[in-house]
Amino acid sequence: MRELIDAASGFLELLRKNPGMNPEELLKLWEEFHRERYPELFRKQVECYAAEGFDWREIARKRVFPELTQRLPLMEATAKALPGVWERVLGQAGENLGFREEVLGVMYMGIGCGAGWATEYRGVPAVLFGLEMIAELEWHTPERLEGLCAHELGHLIHRFWRGEPLEPLEERPAGLLYTEGFAQRLEELIRGGRSFHQGEGTGWVERCAERLPEIAREYLSRLDGGDVREFFGSWFDFRGIKYAGYFLGYRFIRYLEARYTLREIASLARETLEAEARAFLEAPMTSGTRSNATRQGGKA
Repeated sequence: MRELIDAASGFLELLRKNPGMNPEELLKLWEEFHRERYPELFRKQVECYAAEGFDWREIARKRVFPELTQRLPLMEATAKALPGVWERVLGQAGENLGFREEVLGVMYMGIGCGAGWATEYRGVPAVLFGLEMIAELEWHTPERLEGLCAHELGHLIHRFWRGEPLEPLEERPAGLLYTEGFAQRLEELIRGGRSFHQGEGTGWVERCAERLPEIAREYLSRLDGGDVREFFGSWFDFRGIKYAGYFLGYRFIRYLEARYTLREIASLARETLEAEARAFLEAPMTSGTRSNATRQGGKA
């Protein structure tokens, strides 16, 4: 079972039929639709916000639903393109990494939990694709979608290779840097060349590389429990650079590849990855951005 489940089209149809709804009306419509048809998707999103101490209704009302109707064309374009992209990326992962495990894709209309979310659905490892976030970020193009699919599939591959869920690791800054960096590296290997799907505009990689020492110093200062959302979150940025943590994490994995294979990196003990992350962040940083995308040290 490696299909892409369509949990979005029903709600997109409701949006088409009700173009004049205000955010409060959309909130009610969204809740009723998902409670009835997709209770697991509803529960996962509510619990996602609750775990962070946020009011999901307030965030949806203020951050998601005001622009939802205007973003309908981009969501529809994504829904049309995503099945083919998902199938192609699964094929690339099989060819380049030998990955052929059972996974699901699910496209849905969410409330801002993420453009891509590696998790479980119906008891199977799955990637959830939030059409509302993909549209907000304008990641609806085939190039961006392919990178997004490869990145999130990279998280699932990491989980399979490691043999345990990644979420406990991600509770600490070092673990989050490790898991996101690993997914970023696998995004590159799956696609067969350098790939940063979240790169913001022309020169994003170069800007991240130029400011890498600054990014690393600040991340190091938060390694013992600080808030690192501004390095990763779609609604945040680090001193004007969005998604800087993904570039930093990618460079962390390349640093580890000098001494470990990818399969060894995937299974590093917590204590080891914490120590390695600190050593990496304390080391002098250079701005080199080239990578050997053909190395397959972790090929299954």
